[in-house]
Order: sequence, then structure tokens, then C-alpha cells
Amino acid sequence: MTLRTLLVSAMFSAVALSGAAAEEAAVAKGLDVELNALASSQKGCLFTFVAQNGFDRNVAKVSFEFVIFNVKGTVERLALLDFRDLPAGKSKVRQFDVPGIKCEGVKNLLINDAPVCEGEGLEKGRCMDGIVTRSKAAAGLEG
Repeated sequence: MTLRTLLVSAMFSAVALSGAAAEEAAVAKGLDVELNALASSQKGCLFTFVAQNGFDRNVAKVSFEFVIFNVKGTVERLALLDFRDLPAGKSKVRQFDVPGIKCEGVKNLLINDAPVCEGEGLEKGRCMDGIVTRSKAAAGLEG
């Protein structure tokens, strides 16, 4: 093999690997849910989320089952929150006023499931595949 043949072969290998990495990244895309803020309200606690749709298609409707843990680390409540539609490649802010909860008593949230996940070409359960969660609030968020 000549040096030129080796270089051309290496270039094709690099292109194939970068194509595979891009394909793997495209498959890994999913929903990104951030707990952005907690604020006391007259009813209880106002939860503010920023949700981003990393899919290449619209999510017509998605709801998440959240488990709210108190400062003792025990389950305070389960709440089904309807995030409605999430357009492809876009972010949306969603707020939920959860009655009877004191914000300072919320230690952590867990997204237990996405019982509603609808959109053209979305398979059942797809909204939980590769979900990314984070928190900018005092409480944590897990997926």
C-alpha cells in the first residue's frame, strides 16, 4: 500500500465514523425537561418548567407523571402534569400551580412516566427514551 492509499483509506474511515456518530446522536435526541423555578402561590407551589423537543417531529400531546418528594425524602404526592404540545426543535415554558404543597418542602421531583406521548410517527413510550432532566431551582429533578 502506498502512502496515498493509506491516507485515502483513513479519510474514508473518519467520514464513516463521523457519519455513524451523527446517526447515533440523531437517535439519542429526545425531550429535555428543566425545573426552572418554584414560587409560592395562593394555592400552594407554582412549578415552572422549560421543555425542549429534540425530536425531528412534533409532539402533539405529552403528559408526565411526577413524583414530588419532601425534605424527608418521602413521597409527598404524585401529580400528572399536561405539557400539551411541544413543536419539533422548540422550547416551551409550562407552569403548574400545585395546591397544598409548600415550595420550601419540595426536595426533589422524579419523572416517573409519560403516560401520554402522542405525535405522528412517535412510538408508545418514546417520550421517556433518552429524556434529559435538570434543575435550576432549589429542588432537584430526575428522569
